[in-house]
Amino acid sequence: MPINLSKGQKISLSKAAPSLKIAMIGLGWDVKQYDSGYDFDLDASIFMVGENGKCQRDEDFIFYNNLQGEGVTHSGDNRTGEGEGDDESVMVEFDKVPQRIQKIVVTVTIFEAPERGQNFGQVSNSYIRLVDQQTGEELLRYDLGEDYSTETAIVFAEIYRYGSEWKFSAVGSGFNGGLEALCRTYGLDV
Repeated sequence: MPINLSKGQKISLSKAAPSLKIAMIGLGWDVKQYDSGYDFDLDASIFMVGENGKCQRDEDFIFYNNLQGEGVTHSGDNRTGEGEGDDESVMVEFDKVPQRIQKIVVTVTIFEAPERGQNFGQVSNSYIRLVDQQTGEELLRYDLGEDYSTETAIVFAEIYRYGSEWKFSAVGSGFNGGLEALCRTYGLDV
């Protein structure tokens, strides 16, 4: 039975799952009944940041055009989000994440949202879940549950170092400006 988190809640992965080596981060969503004339293309992205909260290198930004980072692998771009279960996923191999990385920020954006007249107010049933890849056990889940209106990007969660532990924080913070705004926030030039 997974632990269900609320916005702002934090949990120690090291204590909740001491044998966790590889985590599958699954992200899912549905589109409300709305037709802008375009498919909704939501994209999961990872920002691997240092102590200053910024990416130190372009390679620390994992997304549909860069699927591999040090210790992090993106499943690839699902351009429709149709079907049951996770729409996109990311593998995190904790032993392979370099010490210089203090936080793994998990985000979702809407591709070309302004041009398509789309925002997270038109998206429902958004969630993030963490599964122990070795056992297949879902350890925790965070259902956003919150209604967003004009936002085109959301920071779903952060996985961060706390001393020798890894912790998970359910963030649920909306942004306007899509992927570009997130890139600027995490120190990348676009």
